[in-house]
Amino acid sequence: MTDVAPISVVVVDDHDLLREGVSSALASFDDIMVVGGGPSGEDALRLVDELHPDVILIDLVMPGIGGLEAIRTLRETHAALGIIALSSYSEGHRVRAAIESGANGYLTKSVDAASLARAVRSAAVGQGAFSAEVTAALTAPRRPDPASWFLTRREVEVAELVADGRTNAEIARDLGLSLYTVKNHVSHILAKLGAQSRTEAAAALFRSRHGDA
Repeated sequence: MTDVAPISVVVVDDHDLLREGVSSALASFDDIMVVGGGPSGEDALRLVDELHPDVILIDLVMPGIGGLEAIRTLRETHAALGIIALSSYSEGHRVRAAIESGANGYLTKSVDAASLARAVRSAAVGQGAFSAEVTAALTAPRRPDPASWFLTRREVEVAELVADGRTNAEIARDLGLSLYTVKNHVSHILAKLGAQSRTEAAAALFRSRHGDA
């Protein structure tokens, strides 16, 4: 029998009760271990450097450098880190700012324990993780261009090549990226478009280019 190490998590929020509540909720799952926590963006940077967690859950509004700046810095310095933004709000501009800063996902603070754990597991393997309210906002019934589906500039480039039927290896070659990076981008694109497959994502992107037939 092979022992699998639990997913290590850091929780950063300036409200002690919220931080402790999230940590306690995650502690009830055998495959997840909270290894640290703190109340500021500076703590987020320090704890990730010291503890090397698999995932960080981070509030967006905190003293000091704040959540968005911390997310940007963490994404630049820890490319494989799973980053989930925590917020009391689900407005589009807030979600867009977090995702464009480098977060894998965005959860509202009303999330239940089971959904929180699922999000942590998804972020640990580089996949998107969004609360139901956020997913509803991402899949609202209008046909914007791909960028307004909260895709970053690089994700739009990758998405266009996915829509053209390119493989991950071909996209990596064309854009000068590693295959690992392309796989991460494709996972994020599928999550943000609410698509279950590359084919479904390509269909959504085609509709955004040409409108409904």
